[in-house]
Amino acid sequence: MLALFDLDGTLVDRQSAFSDTVTALCHTHAFGPDVEQWLLTELADRANGSDFARLRAAFDLHEPATQLWQEYVDLMAAAVTCRPVVLEGLARLRTAAWTIGIVTNGASDIQRAKLASTGLIDLVDGVAVSGDLEIRKPDRRLFELAAARCGLSLADGGWMIGDNPAGDVGGAHQAGLRAIWLRGRPWPDGLTAANHTVEDVTDAIAILLDTIPE
Repeated sequence: MLALFDLDGTLVDRQSAFSDTVTALCHTHAFGPDVEQWLLTELADRANGSDFARLRAAFDLHEPATQLWQEYVDLMAAAVTCRPVVLEGLARLRTAAWTIGIVTNGASDIQRAKLASTGLIDLVDGVAVSGDLEIRKPDRRLFELAAARCGLSLADGGWMIGDNPAGDVGGAHQAGLRAIWLRGRPWPDGLTAANHTVEDVTDAIAILLDTIPE
């Protein structure tokens, strides 16, 4: 059976890595607190190369936007972590005959850099990043791409695990998948509940391990 996972806020802790990355980038270039605050605000949810073109224009910076973006990508990849217990859980799922995919919003280069640096890329069968098609969760097409890259079809069924109610749980419903929600973000009115709600992704993995793949 297919198990699709979100990346940021689910398998990895983006928030602490993000803060450390912004601090390191600003220190390297001696950017002032105004630039640091701009980055913390504007890139709080996601980041891509065009953000650094906006940054450069806003503060009349000399460094090329492409250089700043690449530095940001490299720093994020170095800072982001995936807990060993999560990596071990994914390995157990694969041993138990689960097919594992990742479906994540974000720029393709930075998301894949995170997957490589954390070792997650070695534990999954397929990855779909919103930057691949310029579509974002909850768009069903991103889930279809993830399933296809895992060698499966959404028609085969499966699960989606993530922390975003609309993107992950709502997207799972649209894609015909069952959903496990990592509690944290406010739950919007009118959204159908997830099949399970957990406090940590390891709890979600435990639920899957108790479910016999079809």
